[in-house]
Amino acid sequence: MNKQEILAKVNELIAAPSVCASVKAAAQAYVKAQDKPSADSLVKALAENVNSIDETIALCESDMGRQIFGAETASAMAKKGHELKAAGEKYCFCPAFQAGSVIYKNREAL
Repeated sequence: MNKQEILAKVNELIAAPSVCASVKAAAQAYVKAQDKPSADSLVKALAENVNSIDETIALCESDMGRQIFGAETASAMAKKGHELKAAGEKYCFCPAFQAGSVIYKNREAL
């Protein structure tokens, strides 16, 4: 993955409605600085915010999840989470995690 592709993924992460505040802040700092310290901070934030599929399902089924995503979306996400878990998925499937996972796997390109 080249620098432009990784930057596109970082911007995708920032735009994801499910991104947590600390990861979003680290991603925004990286976009602004694009240096080693900001890259290291982003990688650290990503590593600290990995959610299991069970944590994701629990959030989607909670009042907080319904507030964050809206009742219909939260319900659909919980259903998808249960299906993915049954298929063997171990980690979150939200757009923020998917973008973050690509960034983390390609962190040497930051």
